[in-house]
Amino acid sequence: MSGHSKWSTIKRKKGAADAKRGAIFTKVANMITIAAREGGGDPDGNPKLALAIEKARGVNMPKDNIERAVKRGTGEIGGDTIEEMNIEAYGPGGSAFIIKAITDNKNRTISEIRNILAKHDGKVAETGSVAYQFDARGVIIVNNPSDELELAAIDAGASDTTTKEGNLIITTTPADLKKVKESLQNATIESAETELVPQNPLDLAAAEKTKTEKLAEALAEQDDVNEVFSNLA
Repeated sequence: MSGHSKWSTIKRKKGAADAKRGAIFTKVANMITIAAREGGGDPDGNPKLALAIEKARGVNMPKDNIERAVKRGTGEIGGDTIEEMNIEAYGPGGSAFIIKAITDNKNRTISEIRNILAKHDGKVAETGSVAYQFDARGVIIVNNPSDELELAAIDAGASDTTTKEGNLIITTTPADLKKVKESLQNATIESAETELVPQNPLDLAAAEKTKTEKLAEALAEQDDVNEVFSNLA
């Protein structure tokens, strides 16, 4: 759960069951609404919105739902007031978490997250005590990679490339994410988004690593949580 596997893991777990589809749509619609509110309703001029819409398409959200979420963000239609919130936390073995949520009730959200943390040997941290351990990076995961794709990414400005579990992991600056992704012609891209990458990934013993992974999964299942980042190696 240290960054790049985060969205794909959540998408597989939640997308697998139709009963969870509504929750997934709500999460992604809120991401679209926030992005449109911050940067306008044109995805060509709003990279954050473009990525949110791509996520929506990745979970087969209907076009009407996407358009409605954009219009909520631009104020063309009404809806509940929603806000973003970032929560910093510690987990088992000194693991560090940044939890990104979108909510219409901050008190409810923080209370539920506190309860999840407490059940998994974690606790909320003071603001700023965890965030400095992470850097914002563009992360692209490519299935069935080739040397040609890796070279194309490097030529387009990728900061780093590595292979993990048969996938090519490409790291970029947030500003170069779109350019590098567009250079990967005919690639099977699993995900491409801005993530928080730990500066010093943490190695834990097997038992504590399992506990930390279970905490990350429990946080991701909370209705208001959209993204979970940890420093777990």
